[in-house]
Amino acid sequence: MRLPSFRWHAPRDLGEAVRILAGEGPSARPVAGGTDLLPNMKRRHQVPRTLVSLQSIERLREVRNGSGLALGATTTLASVVRNPVVRERYAGLWQAAAQVATPHLRAMGTLGGNLCLDTRCTYYNQTHEWRKAISFCMKKDGSICWVAPSSPRCLAVSSTDSAPALLALGARVLLVSERGEREIALDELYRNDGIDYHTRAADEILTEVRLDPGEGWRSSYWKLRRRGSFDFPVLSAAAAVRFAADGTVEEARIVLGAVASRPLVAERAAGGIIGQRLTDAAIAEAAAAAAEPAKPMDNTDFTLQWRKRVTAEFVGYALRELRGDDMRLTRVRIARQALESVAG
Repeated sequence: MRLPSFRWHAPRDLGEAVRILAGEGPSARPVAGGTDLLPNMKRRHQVPRTLVSLQSIERLREVRNGSGLALGATTTLASVVRNPVVRERYAGLWQAAAQVATPHLRAMGTLGGNLCLDTRCTYYNQTHEWRKAISFCMKKDGSICWVAPSSPRCLAVSSTDSAPALLALGARVLLVSERGEREIALDELYRNDGIDYHTRAADEILTEVRLDPGEGWRSSYWKLRRRGSFDFPVLSAAAAVRFAADGTVEEARIVLGAVASRPLVAERAAGGIIGQRLTDAAIAEAAAAAAEPAKPMDNTDFTLQWRKRVTAEFVGYALRELRGDDMRLTRVRIARQALESVAG
């Protein structure tokens, strides 16, 4: 498969990049590692006429560790995995980044790119010829969502690993355009729509991910996929908890991935454990509450009924890890990866 024709710009600074995006209009796309966008272009899923490379912009690679942590959007996932501050204070993010794809792709793929990952679907992520044979789909060139033909919107699924983990950690992102800068909670970046899944405007560049200090918080990320590497999640669960001195939960966040067109924040489940210790009963109740709003569709690997059923189990794994249980053997058996062996 060959790439379609496009123009290439490689600005040296952020100001030049936003000027180019503004001038080119919606037909232009920013690109960093290109591990998702370029394969999509080969399959004609996305056909921008202009690509604006962010690789040469030093500001977007900066990592600042002050009262919290700021990660430039073109920080590679491999760099995130190697960062000792991420591993120590923001374990859920470290676990999520470590489970993205393969070492080669983590060396190219970026944190910002993973947050802006295109939604996925069995009927969309195929060759042009395959999609043409079914008259395409609502997400690209067609009018019907083959996951649910009566659906008025596209049901392609959000498969980013880093977003659920960062949402659980309360992350914010910085967006920059010629109109200026705006900082938003990461949750505000996403819409539950398989086509129009971002609130980022076409002329905006996601430049930075910001995290508050992680003192007192523990976080965890669990991922379901068929193979122990390479595959996108077909279900993920991220949890973050801040404990009081007496061992009860003061604050909590639980987020599910790959069950909707955006990461799904399970507010009721997280609220249910506040003021409690993470006993087996409290964990089981929170896990069941988190699974209740999850509505996986028949748009990715494994059956939707099974993915729905194991959602509670994955939330339970994450919460037991936060409690301090040794979950390493369970992670190898279920997630098919010993994270301690990941070198980035």
